[in-house]
Amino acid sequence: MTKVTLYIAASLDGYIAKTDGGIDWLSTLDIEGEDYGYTSFYESVDAVILGSKTYEIGLSFNEWPYPDKKSFVFTRRNFKSDRKDIEFISDTVQQALAKIEAQGFENIWLVGGGELINSFLQHSLIDEYIISTIPIILGNGIRLFPPPSPEEELELINSKQYPTGLLQAHYRRKRKGE
Repeated sequence: MTKVTLYIAASLDGYIAKTDGGIDWLSTLDIEGEDYGYTSFYESVDAVILGSKTYEIGLSFNEWPYPDKKSFVFTRRNFKSDRKDIEFISDTVQQALAKIEAQGFENIWLVGGGELINSFLQHSLIDEYIISTIPIILGNGIRLFPPPSPEEELELINSKQYPTGLLQAHYRRKRKGE
């Protein structure tokens, strides 16, 4: 059974990027030797799912940020890539997830952005949430959970506070009837 985990950072006021898509504010907590559990999490997934705007942000880095992982990019635009580890998808999230699961991928990282997260949330397709809250108030930007978002009950698995002020909470979606 495929498990989808939303692993993401957000500002204290619930934004994952600035209005222009900028994520430079995330580097305010970069310190030598601290990756906030990223390496361990990255090694635990076998594929990533991202929206087209998040894909474009990834292309702006010096190197593709998801090496050695199959990347499924949800888009209605006509993207092309020379990379064999990138696949563009225009199916519904349910159809796409079924195809991804049929390919044998079990642990999926839902990278973002907000619209794609909301699509997965609308269909209760996110199994776990690992949300790192950055101690900054952006005041505006791209919301982590853009409205309208459905109600989803979660249970806390664990949380960790870091000396930089980052607070990371790990939740699991409660199944109906639990």
